[in-house]
Amino acid sequence: MKMAEPFVPQNRYQVSQPEWSKNAVVYQVNTRQFSSNGDFDGVREGLARIKALGADIIYLMPVNPIGEMNRKGELGSPYSVKDYYAINPEFGDASSFEKLVKAVHALGMKLILDWIPNHSAWDNPLTVSHPDWYARDHKGNFRPSPWWDWDDIIEFDYNVPALRRYMVEAMCYWVEHFDIDGFRCDVAGYVPNDFWAQARVALDTIKPVFLLAEWENRDLHEKAFNMSYAWSWNEALHEIAHGQAPVDRLRKYYSWNERSWPKSAYRMTFVSNHDKNAWDGTQHEQFANALEAAIVLSVTGEGVPLIHNGQEAGESKRLAFFERDPIEWQEHPIGDLYRQLIALKKRTTALWNGEYGATMLQVVCNDLSRVFSYVRQDDNGKVLVILNLSADVVSPTFDADLYNGQYIDVLSEQPVELDASQPPILSPWAYRVYEAV
Repeated sequence: MKMAEPFVPQNRYQVSQPEWSKNAVVYQVNTRQFSSNGDFDGVREGLARIKALGADIIYLMPVNPIGEMNRKGELGSPYSVKDYYAINPEFGDASSFEKLVKAVHALGMKLILDWIPNHSAWDNPLTVSHPDWYARDHKGNFRPSPWWDWDDIIEFDYNVPALRRYMVEAMCYWVEHFDIDGFRCDVAGYVPNDFWAQARVALDTIKPVFLLAEWENRDLHEKAFNMSYAWSWNEALHEIAHGQAPVDRLRKYYSWNERSWPKSAYRMTFVSNHDKNAWDGTQHEQFANALEAAIVLSVTGEGVPLIHNGQEAGESKRLAFFERDPIEWQEHPIGDLYRQLIALKKRTTALWNGEYGATMLQVVCNDLSRVFSYVRQDDNGKVLVILNLSADVVSPTFDADLYNGQYIDVLSEQPVELDASQPPILSPWAYRVYEAV
């Protein structure tokens, strides 16, 4: 039997990345804690500082009114939504939110809004007007998400077409009325993927939007999402930092990233976020002496880096989740490190995102159990990064092919010649970032 010829590869991943995102960096804002005011005006007043870091996308935590029934703490969780069309008066009103969005755009940045489609507050009016839109437990009652302590929320049932229409129309409302640029979608994997495809089509008829999935699954990138969370990247580095996993755990992540995920998919590499900070600890608690090396990898490796508000000020405390607990702003070396690394990312095309940037190439050495090293290079430049991911002093010997050359040490701004015959000496958890000249 004659077979059809040829067997043509099919590209299932149809989401195109906007040109403006080619070297973008994400900055997460917790409005409640960002300023002493805890409102939109306080965020607006801090935008210049965020812009100076090099961030391009403001990811704003939920702005909707918070449910009162079964509320946690005094002010409640922003992820317990009482009204999808309204603004939490704690933060301001429609006018102050509109001013914030316009101020973000005036600085050449984008704003994406945290969206909570999987569940609502117990006292959301939809529980009365459309009780059939909600999932039920074995007793027939509204249910929180199974197995979690999210008892301040109840889940929707996405088998109901009318719910899907409502949720898409609500998302469109925020794009149409406030000109936001997209959404960060909470627990995106708890909502069927075909819904996200439907939402993308509707939203893009208004304007091209940028969608970030709080989930880690390549299929989400087929028709809907520009970017998803690299949870396994964070987990691998966290375990290495605490001696709970070998450095090879990180190599497995990047092998998976290169061979199993589409190049077009952005994966968000983060050292901290609101969940990690609140429940697992500050960036220092999470990564200890490996913190700066983790930040270097998050910005210079493949992926789109996220900065959680306050990291650049040292992230000195776990921010309260259900109460007011303003960030303690100060100048800090972590902020300086982020600024230097992001400036390098912006000017070096090899470090750009997804298909705009270059694939990481491992620089092999004789101490792979403790040293993680790589190059990203294209016709416009080359960056070499060396990380000692151990508590030991190391002196690795590298293969000359990708290692040897004339460089600028990016962080000290000093010229250096690297030769494989002269192994460097790296202190515990040390890192080097070199830009070829």
